Amino acid sequence: MSGALAGVRVVELASFWGAWTGKLLGDLGADVIVVEPPGGHATRGFGPFADDEPHHDRSLWWWYYNTSKRSVVIDLATPRGSEEFRRLVADADVVVEGEVPGRLAALGLDHTDLRAERPELIWVSVTSHGRASERSREPWTDLTISATSGVAWLNGYDDHALPPMRGRGSQTIQVTGTFAAMAALTALLHRDAGGPGQHVDVSAFAACNVTTESGTFFYLVAGETVQRQTGRHAMSQPTQGVQVEAADGRHVTTGFLPQSQADFQVIVDWLDELGLRETSPESFFLDIGVTRGGVDVATEMQDPEALAVLEAARAALVHIAENVTSLEFFEGAQRRDLQVGIVLAPEEAFENEHFVARGMQVAVHHDELGRAVRYPGAPFSMASSPWAIQRRPPLLDEHHDEVLGSEP
Repeated sequence: MSGALAGVRVVELASFWGAWTGKLLGDLGADVIVVEPPGGHATRGFGPFADDEPHHDRSLWWWYYNTSKRSVVIDLATPRGSEEFRRLVADADVVVEGEVPGRLAALGLDHTDLRAERPELIWVSVTSHGRASERSREPWTDLTISATSGVAWLNGYDDHALPPMRGRGSQTIQVTGTFAAMAALTALLHRDAGGPGQHVDVSAFAACNVTTESGTFFYLVAGETVQRQTGRHAMSQPTQGVQVEAADGRHVTTGFLPQSQADFQVIVDWLDELGLRETSPESFFLDIGVTRGGVDVATEMQDPEALAVLEAARAALVHIAENVTSLEFFEGAQRRDLQVGIVLAPEEAFENEHFVARGMQVAVHHDELGRAVRYPGAPFSMASSPWAIQRRPPLLDEHHDEVLGSEP
């Protein structure tokens, strides 16, 4: 293994909530051993499947969340399984688990049992509401955490007759797992500086709640409830829409409001280039924006003229978008250093040349299939900590003999 965490060993008890944490640590070079129950962890049954063939070694969900790991099957409820798990933990730097509180304690395999023997061990528990909460003993899913934490409330449309929406792709476990990985790394740094190991208790509910942008802040500080808006931040008061249908029927977003003198001049020139100056409503305010040297949103929002300039800029971008294709609008704005977006389906985003150029596609060889499979690349840009998928996701119990030795 190579990377910033080369030499660090992680034992991960396979779980829905901890899988992303293990992947992040493994892709950074840690030796992650994922411990599965007999028959394999339930997430191996999550579809879709490679080549549409349901099988515990073909789940695309399992593949993505378990790169750079090795798999062993251990029945923790048996004396032999208990001994094998203890052996693994004896050589580990970090344990990651997402078990229902109380289960490991009943088996004598909780952090209080194993860290007593190794106080330098770092133990990361990931549950729905934290170890101490009775709610973590209840069934929870990506959908319920998204709903109760407030994440879903922030997502949806201006039309509130339509229900809130959750993000697709198990986003709550990615948010939670990222917090858990950061906490594990912080605990490793603390230990390397001479401190003891720690028990890190991560709540998925809390992790997702603090990522609700201004939603939680508005409620706690101002006593206001933000409202979801189409394609833009949820706010306590409605803001101007940013999404528009382009000439080809696809949608784009007009993004952040231009503010500088150069931005307003660029929009004027773009209108002239397309022959849209005469049909763009109130475009003369753009000339005012150029003349006054731009608009400072932080200090001039009470100035009627400044507001008119900003509204004219948004209207001009909408007018341009309605008269060109979505790609022409997006690329044209990018060339002019204007911050806009284009609404793409997931598969379109994955194939987009900008994503490809930034390394979002990573070929991983699957020897069991005799071919390479394209995976999404690094979730973060870390110039000083090289990231790489170290190995394909493991087959069920593939590394049992390698890790624990052959059966007696």
